[in-house]
Amino acid sequence: MNPLEIIAVVLGIANVGLLVRRSIWNYPFGMAMVALYFVIFREARLYGEAGLQVFFFVVQGWGWWLWARAGGLARMVEVEWMGWPARVAALALVAASSLAIGWAMATWTNAALPFADAAIAGASVVAQVLLAMRRVENWALWIAIDVLSVGVYINRELYLTAGLYVVFLVLAVAGLREWTKAARSGAAVEA
Repeated sequence: MNPLEIIAVVLGIANVGLLVRRSIWNYPFGMAMVALYFVIFREARLYGEAGLQVFFFVVQGWGWWLWARAGGLARMVEVEWMGWPARVAALALVAASSLAIGWAMATWTNAALPFADAAIAGASVVAQVLLAMRRVENWALWIAIDVLSVGVYINRELYLTAGLYVVFLVLAVAGLREWTKAARSGAAVEA
């Protein structure tokens, strides 16, 4: 077993567990996790996901800043729903980016699973931005990403990471439930 993968899995569980609770302290765990996964995915020839980790690192820093501005480190922050035009635009962006990235990787790299890798990457970019903006729909997108990711990671023999994404799937369902409840009630939630 790859010791980096073990550490990344532990950090990932802490990261998403804290996200479900809407804790701003998810961000340091997430940033450490994605730094390790950059190395892991590059070695597994999942280039889209390796590059995605660089994006995640930057966007997690941005998310940390947004959440701190919205509610401070000890105050409450609100979560909100997107409107239908924004939902359609987000899904169109996922589809377009997935196809473009997949085509580029299939054409110019030796990527192991270019279109599946690209679909995960494209959807993850959108989901991460929605998460930073505290939109409830991010969780629905993460659920789809987690399901696809489990299959990709099993294919690449990243069994611990596949297991992590099963845990992420369970946590994403819990996150969707919790954030839906908070958005419907209009109550601020713990940062």
